[in-house]
Amino acid sequence: MKTTEQRINNIIGQLTGVKKMLGDKERDCFAIIMQLKAGKSALDSLMAEIIGAEFDHCLRAGHKGNRAEIEKIFKEIIKK
Repeated sequence: MKTTEQRINNIIGQLTGVKKMLGDKERDCFAIIMQLKAGKSALDSLMAEIIGAEFDHCLRAGHKGNRAEIEKIFKEIIKK
């Protein structure tokens, strides 16, 4: 399993690739769209993982509100 840092580096690499493709006069629009889609998917996955870890942390930290309320807030944040 990849570490959070590895996943962030992969996302950065995908976005750097998109940036380079956009600067190319003979760019492949389909390839750009596919890289953007891959980057978005990777970012969504990373966000869900980090928020999931923070959800448990918030519950242990004793934030006011019950578990259902906190879970609803976190689900809204990662909603696609």
